[in-house]
Amino acid sequence: MNAKTLMLQGTGSDVGKSLLVAGLCRAYTQRGLKVRPFKPQNMSNNAAVVPGGGEIGRAQALQARAAGAEPSVHMNPVLLKPQSDVGAQVIVQGRVTGNASARDYHGLKKDLLPRVLESFRFMKDQSDLVVVEGAGSAAEINLRDADIANMGFATAAHVPVVLVGDIDRGGVIASLIGTHELLSGAERALVRGYIINKFRGDASLFEDAVEMIKARSAMDCFGIVPFFPEARFLPKEDAMALDSATSGEALEYGSRDNETTADLIKIAVPRLARIANFDDLDPLRAESGVHVQVIEPGRPLPGDADVVLIPGSKSTLADLKFLRGQGWDTDIAAHRRRGGMVVGLCGGFQMLGKRVADPDGIEGPPGDAPGLGLLDLETVISGDKALEVVRGVEEGSGEPVHGYEMHIGLTEGPARARPWFMLDDGRREGAVSEDGLVRGSYLHGVFAADAFRYGFLSRLRSGHVRGQAFEARVEDTLDKLAAHLETHLDLDRLLAAAE
Repeated sequence: MNAKTLMLQGTGSDVGKSLLVAGLCRAYTQRGLKVRPFKPQNMSNNAAVVPGGGEIGRAQALQARAAGAEPSVHMNPVLLKPQSDVGAQVIVQGRVTGNASARDYHGLKKDLLPRVLESFRFMKDQSDLVVVEGAGSAAEINLRDADIANMGFATAAHVPVVLVGDIDRGGVIASLIGTHELLSGAERALVRGYIINKFRGDASLFEDAVEMIKARSAMDCFGIVPFFPEARFLPKEDAMALDSATSGEALEYGSRDNETTADLIKIAVPRLARIANFDDLDPLRAESGVHVQVIEPGRPLPGDADVVLIPGSKSTLADLKFLRGQGWDTDIAAHRRRGGMVVGLCGGFQMLGKRVADPDGIEGPPGDAPGLGLLDLETVISGDKALEVVRGVEEGSGEPVHGYEMHIGLTEGPARARPWFMLDDGRREGAVSEDGLVRGSYLHGVFAADAFRYGFLSRLRSGHVRGQAFEARVEDTLDKLAAHLETHLDLDRLLAAAE
């Protein structure tokens, strides 16, 4: 196909590019176009597994859903998953290729550009329109010589660009004009205009600013998008979303009606230093009868929690050490003695056992450490990465579940004789303690299964949850987002700007 292409690049990180791309994918799909999302390079520990194996950024999986398309590794050909402050796991077209420091990765990027362009051509061949998302800022001139995420990609692929500025954080005029000034002449020639995002208040008050920006940069405005509060119902791209919570408070999703905190099922989640795939929490947060608390470092786990849920981690041994350093292991042991439930997902599941070993240093320096000792299991971090979309049922209740595996390591021991789930391929998955109060699984996304989630919560406290249709609400939110953009953006002019 001779697909049109359009790229959204930000004046900075977290300006709302991912959300806008998802909304445009849904809006143009509703207009009858075959739309595909694309992000050349993403950095996030929130990832999704695609059918057939391979992983991409969670945001691109959501954008594919918005477009009514099956997610593909070619939608996000380079994914970086931070494992430390200076290094990350490098995933190319869905598969791990190794680890690299920030400096080493900078040297690798010129070799990755052909793979990125290969994936881009693949997506164009399937589409009427490819909506491309940049990463970070369009004007990171110190990194420009090997850039594959923003203008480096746009110039190599000849893709027109629309800048996105976030007015909610302030300084949007300076960020737009400053970004434009820092671009080279060839890069400016690709810029078709800009979008103001996250506006609150009377948009007519910004009309003079539009004229000022035009006078100084010659850029046209494609629209001023008001803040979209329903975005909280959609999966988040990375851990920056957790930063909006104040220490020890819940990241609230939706109203709690007239319920008091005492009425709610309380789920405490320690915020690990290398937390991964925390969108596992979204379906739990969506329930009106549930209070999810992401506990920041330096604070104890609350003593009145019904459940302590240990989330996924990009580096299990490092986060196990971090958990102990916060004293959370003592809090978990006390919670268990009080008869509270402990749930571990993926890396959190590995921590529940008696020992975790990484003899080859796959996730960090080689080593081993005692686990929390709540399940009779041992984990060795080794072998190939498991990447698989799965379905099954909960052992005992028979409620259907669906999710995906995304982990390195083999977990074995007597506790595996009591699986949490039975998968459709006959495998036993996860483990449950004899009294049922400690549960762990490698599966991400299981709480998105409505009947299973309702049963799980109802067994904690009967009558405290009504049961939400989580997946249906995601779809409804995407429809509302598309309508929001139809109202506040000139989608006809944006489509005309695509080439």
